[in-house]
Amino acid sequence: MSAAIACGGHVFRDPALLERALTHRSAAAVHNERLEFLGDALVGAIVAEALYARWPKAAEGELTRARAELVRESSLAALARGLELGTRILLGPGEMKSGGHRRDSILADAFEAVVGAIYLDAGFDTCRAVVLPWFAAAIEALPPPHKLGKDAKTRLQEWLQARQLPLPAYTLLSESGEDHAKLFRTECALSDPPLRREGEAGSRRAAEQLAAEAVLQAVAPDA
Repeated sequence: MSAAIACGGHVFRDPALLERALTHRSAAAVHNERLEFLGDALVGAIVAEALYARWPKAAEGELTRARAELVRESSLAALARGLELGTRILLGPGEMKSGGHRRDSILADAFEAVVGAIYLDAGFDTCRAVVLPWFAAAIEALPPPHKLGKDAKTRLQEWLQARQLPLPAYTLLSESGEDHAKLFRTECALSDPPLRREGEAGSRRAAEQLAAEAVLQAVAPDA
């Protein structure tokens, strides 16, 4: 199986489709933007169908938020990295010099273009069979429908307010690392019930979310 004609488990009957899907507009006049347009619609349909089957009682808004989480640029870029698309994308000299093969927007666009190429190469049923497993782990990791769209800090605040309890206090405990790779450690503290939990992440906001999630798991796992 040649790497030139295979991608993510699909072997292309028409290798030119994959070549086009992995060609950025900075590199050639014939590039992947039209395939990206097609792949965007296909990804949305495949993910929507999977969520519809997974959550038969979920409301439309919950399904919509779940789909948005799965198909956002950063999520698709992560899937593209898992498929090692970055090393295969053909870029113009400027994009190569600026590290375009690592950029979320370029990776997400290439991912959608590859999906479009698989569809044109083999039809919808094969496209769905190839693409759906790429999303399996992300779908499995989704929180319950009622939690979608609400981050941990919001859910903790709502839980406390519903019980007329004091709101949490967030404190930055430490900040370390170089500017390009900082690490923040924060604390989320409740006065009633008395509880403190910490979170550590690459941004203060993300660290606070992790700390809030830890508090929620301690006081209200189902919130």
